[in-house]
Amino acid sequence: MQHLNVPPTQHVKVLDGQGWIGLIDHLGTETTIVNAARVSFGRLKETMDDRDVVLLEYLLENRHTSPLEHMVFTFSIHCPLFVRGQWHRHRTWSYNEISRRYTEVDLDFYVPPTLRRQADNNRQASVADECFADKSLRKLIEQHNGDSLKLYETLLEKGVCREQARGVLPQNMMVTFWGTTNLGNLLHFLELRDSEHAQWEIREYAVAIKQLVAPLIPNVAKYYEKKGQIW
Repeated sequence: MQHLNVPPTQHVKVLDGQGWIGLIDHLGTETTIVNAARVSFGRLKETMDDRDVVLLEYLLENRHTSPLEHMVFTFSIHCPLFVRGQWHRHRTWSYNEISRRYTEVDLDFYVPPTLRRQADNNRQASVADECFADKSLRKLIEQHNGDSLKLYETLLEKGVCREQARGVLPQNMMVTFWGTTNLGNLLHFLELRDSEHAQWEIREYAVAIKQLVAPLIPNVAKYYEKKGQIW
């Protein structure tokens, strides 16, 4: 039995190797999408041809997303708590997560590879600054992580229940969860999260998702590449 905190065979590392996302399973193909689009005509095909590619691009161009919903992906995601919080705003996904009410093993924490400055004109944005002397500040984060873990372990040793002891663990604690979504909602997620307006950490996961699914949806990927997007 594989431990959930271990990345699956098919995965991409992110956040300077501290996080990862893996493809657990998927349902359907691009042929499934065009078959769904033509179901009202009672037609069913087993392979894609050029006309099917044209139809697929028409669906994407005009945002006819219901046929896309017949292709489904399940991912395993290892990320900081604050990234998980942003991810769960996408309520069309289905989620299940490791619970610290049940286990205290394999605790680890995210330390940013570099620290960014607060943007002057946007409360929710940050800016990279190569002149930012962040080494000592990153050390403080590491120290805080260690102190939080020691307090957590002390509370458990004194008999405090896990569901309360976990409250002292910081927002950069790493969590592992499963997320399942259909292709239509996945493309919407990627539109928002692989964007210059998205936080760098969650954007890393969006870029990794493209690497994982592109071989399964090559014509979808080519469509977006023709639009100037990177897949």
